[in-house]
Amino acid sequence: MVKLALDVMGTDNGPGAIIAGGIEAARDFGNDTTIMLVGDSNMIADELKKYRGLPGNLDIHHADGEVHMTDPPAEAVRRRDTSISELIRLHHEGTVQAVVSPGNTGAVMGTAMLRLGRLREVKRPAITSFFPSVDGGTTVVLDVGANSDCRPLNLYQFAIMGSIVSGHMFDKNRPRIGLLSIGEEKSKGNDLIVETHRRLAENKYLNFVGNIEGRDILMGKVDVVVTDGFVGNIVLKFAESIEGFLTTSIRRQVSTNIFSRVGALLMYPFLRRLRGTFDYSKTGGAPLLGINGVCIIAHGNSSSKAILGALRVAREMVSRQVNQKIESILLNGAKTASDAIDFKMNGSTGVSGQ
Repeated sequence: MVKLALDVMGTDNGPGAIIAGGIEAARDFGNDTTIMLVGDSNMIADELKKYRGLPGNLDIHHADGEVHMTDPPAEAVRRRDTSISELIRLHHEGTVQAVVSPGNTGAVMGTAMLRLGRLREVKRPAITSFFPSVDGGTTVVLDVGANSDCRPLNLYQFAIMGSIVSGHMFDKNRPRIGLLSIGEEKSKGNDLIVETHRRLAENKYLNFVGNIEGRDILMGKVDVVVTDGFVGNIVLKFAESIEGFLTTSIRRQVSTNIFSRVGALLMYPFLRRLRGTFDYSKTGGAPLLGINGVCIIAHGNSSSKAILGALRVAREMVSRQVNQKIESILLNGAKTASDAIDFKMNGSTGVSGQ
């Protein structure tokens, strides 16, 4: 039995879509997974009255307060009455195996770091996003917002964590790792990128293919993209604008004349698939890798579909024991003081420790 906790408070558009996503997940996952809705129990109960035939694997856990999007994260972390605080407490005590929150990102990340701590040997956590690629696969990108300033060791560990996620969640054999830079040459980039490139290139167990540029991220050239949180967050926000840009542009062109309308009607199935390629609600949330727990950060304006996707990612991380594999690899590498430790992914390959 897997228990997942879902924060329903402090979102951009109220709890309706969040609770709907939790209900969809409970129905979709079946009785071996419990979805616990965390927030004002009276408000949740009122929302649930809108539904008939609620699944039996849906629970409610009361929390008095909420963290608003405009609240300073440092202040929110100190509060103990909020849904975010209760969410993380439930995880810390082992009541649930994973948590999902579409609330204040800084508050979620800060509370998780304070209460759950980091996995052993992890220097900094990383927010991880999943990008589509032209070949129909998934590209793991990290960090996309947790660390504005990084050291080479941080990016090196991001590469290891990203490889584990790509290998064990997306079944990639020896995931190809690319370091985001301003050119493919190893001499391109700032001091951080040049030194990180040297470290990654020296590791014969990581499948490091070198530097990549921004134009390569969606082209399927690599399975893992490594960058710092400042650049990664800019890339993420730009990527999230693509779907809206395509939709608006197509509508504008279609409205120009009757021939465009007819052409759009004939191409509608293709256009719908194209739009779906950039629909980030499919994954719904970004794992905070490196903390001693499974914490998925979702958008404050998440749809029910996005929440379903975020809960699915949480369940996959639990069932595939992603954290245990990250900690084992980094810890064993540090203990043996060796650059070669076993990293079994689909029965093959390895990565370095420190």
